[in-house]
Amino acid sequence: MSDRRAMATHPDASTFDSAHFRRVLGHFPTGVVAVSAMDGEEPIGMTVGSFASVSLDPPMVGFFPSLSSTSWPRIERAGAFVANVLAEHQAHLSAVFATSGGDKFREFDWHRGVTGAPVLDGVAAWIECEVADVVPAGDHLFVLGRVLDLAVAGDHRPLVFFRGDYARLAGRLREETRRSA
Repeated sequence: MSDRRAMATHPDASTFDSAHFRRVLGHFPTGVVAVSAMDGEEPIGMTVGSFASVSLDPPMVGFFPSLSSTSWPRIERAGAFVANVLAEHQAHLSAVFATSGGDKFREFDWHRGVTGAPVLDGVAAWIECEVADVVPAGDHLFVLGRVLDLAVAGDHRPLVFFRGDYARLAGRLREETRRSA
């Protein structure tokens, strides 16, 4: 029997509520990314907490916008986006980009990338992509992006989200392990 068919015999996932699901998964820290694009001449953006490297060859990344997002359809229409990896000093930017509507770019500096999509200044890194595929995934979508350009933007630590709030990285464990050896 295939693993997929074996999984189908397990209890229905609906036996626990979404609050419990969110609380448990909140114990997994995530980076914070502001996805940005151009809708005509207007910059648009949204905050995402589920972002991942998908493939090295070809280079691809992915993220998961909510089906209820009002920004995502405009980003999809643009066909290209920048995944701006937010730095630890950019919690305010994350909060602004997480809101619906309004001019999210009013108080932040940015410049255009190779596709014309906004690259936010002061980020830890940025990855510019074209939309390669969009797949339904429950109450979200899985967006697959083919990487066109990318860079480390400065010597900033990333903004981290953990257990319902922003967090800071304390340091590199490997360095601490070497010092104690």
